[in-house]
Amino acid sequence: MKKIFIPALICTTIFFTSCSSDDDNNIIGGEDQINVPTNYEFEREGVSTVSYGGQTTRISMAKELSDAFTDFDNLTADRLTNMFSNENTPFSEGDLNSSSKSIKSKVAASNDYFSLNSTGSAAVKEDFESWMNAQFDEVLANQNVAATSGVAGQIAQGDKTRYVSAKGLEYNQMYAKSLMGALLADQMLNNYLSSDVLDEGDNIVNNENGVTEERKSYTTMEHKWDEAYGYLYGDTSIPTSNPMSVLEDNSDKFLFNYIRQVAADDDFENVAQATFDAFKKGRAAITVGNYEVRDTQADIIKENISLIFAVRAIHYFQAGKESIAAGEMGAAFHELSEGLGFMYSIRFSQNPDTEAPYMSASELETFKNELLDGNGFWSVSAEKLDEVSEAIASAYSISVSQVD
Repeated sequence: MKKIFIPALICTTIFFTSCSSDDDNNIIGGEDQINVPTNYEFEREGVSTVSYGGQTTRISMAKELSDAFTDFDNLTADRLTNMFSNENTPFSEGDLNSSSKSIKSKVAASNDYFSLNSTGSAAVKEDFESWMNAQFDEVLANQNVAATSGVAGQIAQGDKTRYVSAKGLEYNQMYAKSLMGALLADQMLNNYLSSDVLDEGDNIVNNENGVTEERKSYTTMEHKWDEAYGYLYGDTSIPTSNPMSVLEDNSDKFLFNYIRQVAADDDFENVAQATFDAFKKGRAAITVGNYEVRDTQADIIKENISLIFAVRAIHYFQAGKESIAAGEMGAAFHELSEGLGFMYSIRFSQNPDTEAPYMSASELETFKNELLDGNGFWSVSAEKLDEVSEAIASAYSISVSQVD
C-alpha cells in the first residue's frame, strides 16, 4: 500500500552534502549549516523568539463557540454570531472578550486565496453564519422533538443525543470541521506559509540582518512562520516546544486532534511527525537565511495538512454508509455531518504542485448540494457516498481502500 510523506528526522543536527549557489538562490546559510533542534525551541540572545498568542486566542474562541451550539439553556438568536465576531462580550473568559481578535476576521482571509476574492470570502463567512442561525431557528425549538425525515430534532446515538436539522445535518459538526479549513488551514497554508507573506516588504533583508520587530525578540519572517505553527499547535493543552509529547493526550478539538487520527492509519502513519519535523527544519532554515529549504518544508506542511481533510472526509462518508446499512441513523448523521464539514474544508487546502486547492470550491459545493438534496442524509444513497469518496481520493492520488 502507498505510504505518504518523508521520513521523520532522527537526530538533532542534520548534515547535507549539496547546496546551491548562494548567489542564485539568495541563500546565506547552505544546508550544511542548518541545525534542526530536537524541539521547537529558538532563541536570540537567550530569549525565546517563538510567539503565537493570537492563534491560541482564536483556537480558544473557536472551542467555546463549538460547545455553545448545543448549550440550549443559553442559546439565543445572537449568541453564536456574537462569538463568531467577538461582539457584546459573548465568551466566558474575560481575556477573550477583551481581545481585539475574532474568528470571523480570519475566516477565508488568506493572502493567496482571498486577497483578490472578497466575494468568495464573504460567501464563506455567510455559510458559517447561516449554520449558526439555523441552529437557533431550526434546532433549538425542536430540541425535545424526535427527528424524522423533514423534521429537525433529536436522535439517539447509543447513550448520546444528537441534534440535527430536517435533513439530518448536525450544524455544530459542520461548523467545527469546516472551520479547520476556513480558519486554521487557510491561515496556515495560504497565508503565513505563503512566500508572498514570508518575503513581503523588507522581511528578507531584515531577517538576514537580524532586525527584529519593535520591542520583540523575533524577526517578522520568524514570527510569520510561528503563527502558522500556532494554528496547528496553539491549543492551551499543547506544549510549544514538544507538541508530539501530548499527541495522544490533549484537549484540542481541531487540526492537532485530527492529524493524530490520520496518523493512526498505517498508510499515513508518519504524517504527524513529518509535519512537526518540517516546521522545525523550516524555522531553522529561516535562522540561517536558507529560503529554498524553508519553502520545501512549507510544501511538506501544505501537503500533509491538506491530506487531513481528504482522509477524514472519506473515513466519515464510508462510516456513515455502513451505519445507514445497519439502521443506526443517529451514528450515520453524526458521521456524515463530520464528513461534509471535512469535505467543505478541502477548498482551503493547497496542493504544492499547483498552488491551488486539491478540489475546487464549485466542485465541492456541487457534491454538498447532492448529498443534502431532497431529504438529505435521511435518503442519501450508498452509491452517492461512494462516488464522492472516490472523487476525493482521486484528487489526492490516494485510494478509498487506504482509509481506515
